[in-house]
Formats: sequence, structure tokens, C-alpha cells
Amino acid sequence: MNDEILYQIAITLIPGIGDISGKKFIAYCGSAEAVFKETKKTLEKINGMREVTVDALCSPKDLLKRAEQEVEFIEKNGIKPLFYLDSDYPRRLLQCDDSPMMLYFKGNTNLNACRVVAVVGTRNITDYGKENCIQLVNDLVEDHVLIVSGLAYGADTMAHRTAVKTGIPTVGVLGNGFQQIYPAANKKLASEMLANGGLLTECMSGTLPDRENFPRRNRIIAGMADAVIVVESALKGGSLITADLANSYNRDVFAFPGRIKDIYSQGCNYLIRTNRAHLMESVANLRYVMRWEHRQTDEHQTALFRELTKEEKLIMDCFIGKIVVNLDDLIVNTGLPTTKLASLLLNLEFDGIVMALPGKRYQRC
Repeated sequence: MNDEILYQIAITLIPGIGDISGKKFIAYCGSAEAVFKETKKTLEKINGMREVTVDALCSPKDLLKRAEQEVEFIEKNGIKPLFYLDSDYPRRLLQCDDSPMMLYFKGNTNLNACRVVAVVGTRNITDYGKENCIQLVNDLVEDHVLIVSGLAYGADTMAHRTAVKTGIPTVGVLGNGFQQIYPAANKKLASEMLANGGLLTECMSGTLPDRENFPRRNRIIAGMADAVIVVESALKGGSLITADLANSYNRDVFAFPGRIKDIYSQGCNYLIRTNRAHLMESVANLRYVMRWEHRQTDEHQTALFRELTKEEKLIMDCFIGKIVVNLDDLIVNTGLPTTKLASLLLNLEFDGIVMALPGKRYQRC
């Protein structure tokens, strides 16, 4: 691996730098390596740069040593690092300001599948929840989806296990490093998922499955999906946190209803009652809301759901033979005023035709 990987990992270790500020500093300096090689005087001028952060950047020996250890670990264990500017990084996550700068992936699947569905729910899944979860995953076979969940007990395990049996690729997002599988009871399942799916985490090796890691894990599950389906949930728990995160990311949320006195249906009923989730009775509800019955399934083709205007066609012509185009190129090649172009790009993004990327770039969906 090249030296840039070292700096990309090391920047996630710097005190005072989070995912949001880290991306801003990288955009300002040009790369993760450039952040480390800026002069102290320049660093102090960057808006939001704290003194403790400047000190760490000016004396990075320990940070780079830890990053070297991590590179050795991921090379030894067949783990792929995914920096947020890499093409293989989950592009849906790029729409979320707090998406991780660095992810670690082990497995064999496309994290940018045409359709990604997150299935979450209580660890104390009931027979009713199991039945709905198994039926849902089985019915999704023909929709060519990637199923994402958290590898936890209960609904997560049921979703992953059913996906493995039916041949649907499935990814488990971990709240710990790759030094262990948590819970340990899912070690065999996790191994089976690697052949057609995989495991994903933002945690470096040695990170334990501590409680505070799981809400952060949930934002990855919500952010990398097109839709989040809550199978069963009490009024409090990680599933409702994931649903709230999904709503904040403008993802569609679905929930199976249950009997009013069932503890593990109260969360789902609450989501539906407060219009935080669509009613989920069968996969037909999902297909209708997501308009999957009308979309092309070929992920190499642009999914157009309406007639493009003349100006929109000018924009899309810039993508011929390309997937990603810079805003400056769009301005030059379309000849459109910047404000008009920004408005048109926003409409195309809302319709799922293009996607905004960091660095004033746009990707054809």
C-alpha cells in the first residue's frame, strides 16, 4: 500500500478532528498527506483547527506508527481500506455529512449495488418478527438488492442468515474492529457472508464492541441504504435510532405493524403512527414507494424516470463516457449560468439521476 494510506488512516486518529472537520481540512489542503505536511503557521489559519490538533499534526510520529500497525493488520487479514474519496467507498454514505472518513471492508460484493436495503430490529425477535423477516428477504430475491444489517442477535442475524440461504449478498456493519466477531455466536455466519457479501466497520483493529460504538455503527447502516426496514422494535432501542438517522438522511423508512400490546411491536407502531415510517405489509409496499417496478436494474445505465428538459439534457450529455464530472467542466460544457446549473443539478439529484460528491463533483447514478 502507498504512503497516502498511512496518512488517511492517521488523520482519523488526530485529536480534535472528526469526520466532518477532517473532510473540510482535507479539502482545504488537497489530501490527507498534505494536511500533515502543512506548516504550523498555515494550519493555525484554517478555520476550526484547534491547538491540540495543530500540535498533533506537527508531531505525527506516534500517529503514523499506529497507522503503520493498522496497515500491517489489514494486509495480513485481507481487509480493504476505503477512504471517502475512493471510488469503491459506499457512495450513498457520501451524502451524509458525518459519514466516516475511513472504512474497512472484508468480503466480496459491490457496496454500491443498484439497490441497498437495511433490515434492522430487536435482538429479542419474536416468532412473528422471524416470520416477517424471512418472508421479506425471500421476496427480495428478484429485486437484486444488497441487504445490510448489524450482525447483532435477533432481527439482524435472521436477515443475514436468510440472505445467505437465498443467495442475496449481505453486509454486516460492525461496532468493533476486525480482531473479533461480535457477538461470538455469529462467527460462523460472518464467515459465510464473506463469499457473497462481507463485513464493514469504521473501527480500527483493537476497538472493542463498547456500547458507545453502536449508535455510530447505526449511522453507517442508515446512510448506505436506499431504504431501512424495521422488523420489530420496542419503544427504545437501536432500531429506532437507526430509523431516526435514516429519516435525517432522507432515506425511506418502513416498519411492520404489530398488535398494540406487543412490546416489540410498539416501536414499529410508533414509527408508523407518527409518519416516521411507511406501513410495511409485504415487499410490494417497498417496491411501490421506491418505484422499483419502473426503474432499470442495470446499474451501468442511468435510471431516468421522466423526460429531461433541454437544459437537463445538456448536463447529462457531459456524462457520456464518464461517471464522474467536475462542476467546472459542467459550467464550461453546458454554458449555463452557475445559479441555473446548481438548481438543475439539485433537481436531478432529487430524482436520483445524479449524485453530488465531495470536491464539487457529480456522479451519474
